[in-house]
Amino acid sequence: MYIRRVSIPVHMTKVEMLEREIAELAPEELAIFREWFAAFDAKAWDRQLEADADAGKLNAVAESALSEYRAGKTRPL
Repeated sequence: MYIRRVSIPVHMTKVEMLEREIAELAPEELAIFREWFAAFDAKAWDRQLEADADAGKLNAVAESALSEYRAGKTRPL
C-alpha cells in the first residue's frame, strides 16, 4: 500500500474531494468501495425506514394496503 499525496484546491467541497478520490481508485479498490458503500447505504435506508415507521409516516400507506386486501383487491404474489 502506498500513500498518495494530492494537492486539493481550498475551494473544493467534501463531495468534490470524495468524487476526485473515488475517480482515482484502482479497479480493485473501487470494487471494495462499492461493496462498502452498498452496505452503508442499505443501513442508512433501513434506519430511515424504521424512523419513518416509528413516527407514523407509513400508517396511511399501510392502512390503504390493508383496506385493499380486505376488499379483495389484491392478488397472491
